[in-house]
Amino acid sequence: MGQGEEVKTRPEPKVEIQERGEVFFFYRPRVDKEEAYSASDVQRMYVVLRPESGERSVEGKQSPDSGKESKMNSKDDEQKKKESKVGSEDGENDKGGDGQDGKEGGYGREEVNIEEQPLFRFIVMGKKSLPDPSQRSRPFWGFVELVTTKVDDIKKALQGEEYETATRGHRRRPSARALAEGVYRILRHQSGRRTHTHLVYKLEFPPGDAENEPQESLNMEREASFLIQIKNPEQGGGGGFAGLQSKRRACFPAHLQGQFGKRRFGPADPPDFLNYEGCELLLIAASDDIDEELGLELRTECEADAKCSDLLQVFGETAASKPLLSGAWV
Repeated sequence: MGQGEEVKTRPEPKVEIQERGEVFFFYRPRVDKEEAYSASDVQRMYVVLRPESGERSVEGKQSPDSGKESKMNSKDDEQKKKESKVGSEDGENDKGGDGQDGKEGGYGREEVNIEEQPLFRFIVMGKKSLPDPSQRSRPFWGFVELVTTKVDDIKKALQGEEYETATRGHRRRPSARALAEGVYRILRHQSGRRTHTHLVYKLEFPPGDAENEPQESLNMEREASFLIQIKNPEQGGGGGFAGLQSKRRACFPAHLQGQFGKRRFGPADPPDFLNYEGCELLLIAASDDIDEELGLELRTECEADAKCSDLLQVFGETAASKPLLSGAWV
């Protein structure tokens, strides 16, 4: 499918593309459920961003020997995870990392040429859905669970597992399901004297003529625009916003952390903020018509043919594809 292309349909408003890429959506049924038939059966919703080009071909990311990235392939990681399970995976606690044990946020820095090397951001949505487009003032919280250049790390994060807990005995966490895929942009938008950032996407799968019950249940439009804000890890949430525990928050390098000043939130400018595990973000629904709002039309690169699906090509059968191809729960 590729990153698609964007076409400006009018000179104003002032919009600058910061990053282009592919977006993949997944959901995971609740613990010990083999299938999901409604949003109430969903334990987690994931957004995977794969940047492919932008204002800069080279982006900074956390060091590969930090955070969860360094531990995905360690020999004793699976055993450590099993020993740390305490039976909270099917609760409503949005502070956790999808049932994973508490890891420190990413730290250190390396450079990645996103035009030459794959880069994946695995994002957990706290409310288990995208923001409701009818409630445009309500922010939805999420956080970057994993950042990696290895697709196998994402496959492992999507897989299911069986484990023992001290309180509930044997438990089974089902594998994730492929929900949708499309192209995305992170862009800088100047409105009056203010400049903010948007995350916009347009879907390629499921096809437009397929059923879309899972997508509708999780507030997923064919295209949408969200304001995206990054939380300052050195400032408290305030207003009832708790967020991640301090040891799991991102540790941004000085040139990124310094952009916050004393503010609690800032724009995703540059998108490198999203390249650090523990990065907390807010998405606020802005529009389901990108052209009308931003004077920008997103175009995908192929017909709705399963052979064109990069999700299937990249992740294979790691996640069941029925919701992706036919828009039906599984």
